[in-house]
Amino acid sequence: MDCGVITSKSVLLAISLIFWAAGAGLAYVGSYVLNTYKTYDPIFKDQYVLLPAVIIICVAVVMFVIGLIGCCSTLRESRIGLGVFLFIILLIFIAEVSVFALGFVYRAKVKSDFREPLQQIFKKYDGKNSESHAIDYLQVELQCCGISNYTDWIGSTWYNSTGNHSIPVSCCKEEFSKNCTGQLSELQYLNTAGCANKMVFTIESVLSYAMLVVLGFAIVKFFGMLSVCVLTCKRDNGYDPLQSGVFA
Repeated sequence: MDCGVITSKSVLLAISLIFWAAGAGLAYVGSYVLNTYKTYDPIFKDQYVLLPAVIIICVAVVMFVIGLIGCCSTLRESRIGLGVFLFIILLIFIAEVSVFALGFVYRAKVKSDFREPLQQIFKKYDGKNSESHAIDYLQVELQCCGISNYTDWIGSTWYNSTGNHSIPVSCCKEEFSKNCTGQLSELQYLNTAGCANKMVFTIESVLSYAMLVVLGFAIVKFFGMLSVCVLTCKRDNGYDPLQSGVFA
């Protein structure tokens, strides 16, 4: 068994063994992206932003199955098994490259498409409905207030309906939440930065992290495909495996 075969088998076994870990990692990333978008679900009109996360999770499920196929095919040096392994790796590689490309597209769309829906949600704020809960959660989590800044609340339906011209207490700084009433005269107790830029930064950061993970796994798949080709070519050139597999 020459060095090329040993190296190729080692690479394939290593790739097969980390498929489960890779699947778990992608499942976590996909779920994290999905949960992040669900947090802001009322703000987005379209569900296209969920597509990358759904694809990542589907790929993760397939990876668990592929890990088993890869280990068995490599150990038994099954021509059919390795062929199936190569085909599946190629499909996943294409899917991961697609997700990586979609990440760039949707990063740009998130920045350009969410501001108008966000403005509509702010207009519906009454402190009780689902839109209000989403805005309150957004302002507390991101420590922000309004769309561009806190002055977006001035003149709003909520601002005029309070009777004392206050803004939502979700604009209050966390350390002053017990004493803050949302009065503009207590500006030192309020977060004044807008939510739009912080929201874009958060979503872009999550997408960037997901894209880097997907790119890393795509590179691993590329070397896996090369190893399958090397092992198959060596066998075609006269190399005899030590043991035949049930699929050989």
